[in-house]
Order: sequence, then structure tokens, then C-alpha cells
Amino acid sequence: METSLRPMTLGEILDRTAELYRTHFLLFAGIAAVYAGVLLLVGLAQTGVQEWMRAEHMYRQLLWMTGVWVLLTWIVVFIFGGIAVAANNRAVAWLHLGQPATIRGAYRGILPKLGRYLWLGFLTLIYAWLPVILIYAAFIGAAIYIRVKGLLPRAGAVPTVNPGTPATALIAFGVIFVILLVLLAPAFLYGIVMWLRYALAVPACVVENLKARAAIRRSVELSKWSRGRIFVLALLVAAIEIGLVLVSQSFFFFETIKHHQQLPVGLRILQQCVAFCTNTFITPILATGLTLFYYDQRVRKEGYDIEWMMEAAGLTAPAAAAEFQAALPGGWSSPPGAGEPPREPESAHE
Repeated sequence: METSLRPMTLGEILDRTAELYRTHFLLFAGIAAVYAGVLLLVGLAQTGVQEWMRAEHMYRQLLWMTGVWVLLTWIVVFIFGGIAVAANNRAVAWLHLGQPATIRGAYRGILPKLGRYLWLGFLTLIYAWLPVILIYAAFIGAAIYIRVKGLLPRAGAVPTVNPGTPATALIAFGVIFVILLVLLAPAFLYGIVMWLRYALAVPACVVENLKARAAIRRSVELSKWSRGRIFVLALLVAAIEIGLVLVSQSFFFFETIKHHQQLPVGLRILQQCVAFCTNTFITPILATGLTLFYYDQRVRKEGYDIEWMMEAAGLTAPAAAAEFQAALPGGWSSPPGAGEPPREPESAHE
């Protein structure tokens, strides 16, 4: 068992995140590959349906299908991304405490409570990002509407000026887009602030076996006075992810402009394969860092390092443990077996 738990600085958390990621790369990549693979299959299916509809000249239906497929993609991201994050948190919790972890063991550890984790993800999404979602939906709806009305050229067509298009209609839609963009800034700021409050909810739910609303309250309590550090961690991870995406997708971006916003089907398939690799590499980074932050906050606020060393030495008596937990803020405690490794020994990178 790991008995060297101690408060860590932000730099030490980043170093520990990089160390875990480097030494257990196949484990984390294997966990993330499930999510990235499902996303790849959805993208390939979308490409096939789009090409069939273009061959049948079903351009009006194609517009609506694109909107429906965007919604479907977000649902897939939410469900399978949430599953991958929970499995990643489970694996990091084991590794950080010096216990073995496997791909199969991580997924097996979260499957019994899968509905709880998805419900937690839905609640945090609504609480933090509902204003952004509504503005995004309004933007997409307006874009589809003006394209159906012929105010925007069809994807892949050479942009032309339609002399029958009323100037007032274009001005009106331009004003709507400007208003939506102005509203997006405060909505996004609100989402960031609320996300920082809930950033530790998934690790708390996974490690302590808490229900969704209890995990949210737990995160709000644990993250107090450290949300600035969590924000810096998220900012650094976002910079890494944006850099990787720009490097891997820049070629396709220029090709899209060259082909009038419509990539050839071969390049679209290649783009999705590259995105699969990118998603596999970058998905585990933030989840790993947040799990380490969760343990760091427990050490700082609750003396979890002392509790863990006593448990490792077999010195934790039931009465003493109850008295110790009762003295903690809010009386939080970890249920028996919350940090146990998988029961069946497996290969480290199964």
C-alpha cells in the first residue's frame, strides 16, 4: 500500500499526472480508446449516410440529418465520455494508492454504478453549462434555418450572391448572431465557475461510492480555496489539447477551405482516424489530474494521509475511526472497500 500521501503543490500534481500517464500509458490509452472508438464509428457512419444522401440529391433532408447527427454525436460523447472518465478515475485511484489497475478491472469496477455516474454527469452538465447549451442550440437552429431559406450556400458549392435575397433578412440574422455571441461570453464564464465547483464530483462518487447529489455537495466542499489551482490545471491541459488538435487537424482545416467547406470523402475518413488517435491520447490527462486533486484536498482538509497510514498498519479501530470521521467537516467518510483493487489478478495492460 502507498503510505507517502502528503499535500502536494500544483507543480507536484502536474508532475505526478505526467508520471502516471507516462508509466501507465497503455492502460490509460486503452481506457480512452473505448470512447474514441465509438466516436470514430459514429463519424464513419455519418460520412456514409451523407455521401448516400448526396448521391440521391437529398440536399434538404441532408440539412436536417446533419442537425440530428450533431445531437446524436453529443449524446455519444456524453455517455461514452462519462464512462471513460469514471473508469479512468477508478484506475488512477488504485495507482495513486500503490495498487494494481487494469483496463478490464477499471471498467468492471464502475459498471455496477454506471447509471449513477451518468446521472451525475447529466446534473453537472445542466447545472454548469445549460446557458451555453441553450445559446449553442439557438445558433445551430438559426444557421439551419437560414440555410434552408437559401441565405447560405450549400456545403461544397461555390459561394454566390443571390440577387433575390432580401438585404434586411441578412441584416436581421447578422444581428441575431451578434447577440448570441455577446451572450455567450457571460454564459461561458458562468459555466467555468460552476464547473470548478463540481470538478471533484466524479472522483468523489467513484472512490467514496456517493450518490450523485451527495458527490456534487462533496465536490463543492472539497474544492473550496483550491479552485484557482484547479483552474490552472484545466488551463494547462486545455492548452495541451488545443495544441495537439491544431497540429493534427491543421492539414484538414486548410483542405476544407480549399474545397469550399466540403472535404472529399477520403480525407474525411482520414480526419476521423486521426481524431481517434488524438482523443485516445488526450482524454485521460484532465481526469487523471482531477483525481489527484481530489486526494490532495482530502489530505489537506481531512488528514487522509494519516487515516490511510493507520489503515495500512492495521491500527484503525472501528470506534476510533468513527470518532475520527465525525470530527471531519460534514462527517464525510469513505465506505469499506472504496479503494480496494480488482479481485482477480490481471495483466497490467489488458
